[in-house]
Amino acid sequence: MPGLDSRAPGLSGSRAEPDDALLSARAREGDEEAFAALVRRHGPTLLGLASRMLGDPAEAEDAVQDAFVSAWRRLPEFRGDAAFLTWMYRIVTNRCLNRLRARRPTTDLDALPEPAAPPQEGSPARAAESSAALADLTAALAELSPEQRACWVLRELHLLSYEEIAEAVGIGPAAVRGRIFRARRFLTEAMSEWR
Repeated sequence: MPGLDSRAPGLSGSRAEPDDALLSARAREGDEEAFAALVRRHGPTLLGLASRMLGDPAEAEDAVQDAFVSAWRRLPEFRGDAAFLTWMYRIVTNRCLNRLRARRPTTDLDALPEPAAPPQEGSPARAAESSAALADLTAALAELSPEQRACWVLRELHLLSYEEIAEAVGIGPAAVRGRIFRARRFLTEAMSEWR
């Protein structure tokens, strides 16, 4: 299975990289190098999505690897009606939702990974405040339902449209709007002391 390397060299040493539609068509025909190029191109984005949804880098990497293995096996089903990345968003989101649903309903906050420290710009007090706010946001995100978290992450952090989120999550745009609305309302209340 190709790694999740962020470099995406073109095929056959060409300067212009083939687009996703061409690569996915080649991959459907069994071209492993074309699929590897898609993995290199989209792996980091999908890994970021899984990391934000699951909160555990190792589990996120496993989910993305499982998603790419599944995608390789299911390539004959991919007709290109949606963009390859949208299709992969759906597969990764479903993998993450399945993992989240399999977890115990309550999450011990001590088990959540510590958020990365912000750059040390400004005073130590400002850095401590930013770190505390990020920790509170991480804890608040963990309290959202897996479905709300998926919709919120795809909208706010990956900037997908409601229609793209609906495609990725497998629900209607109205349901996406409702989940995002409830997630935003909860996060606004949870983060009220930081306003």
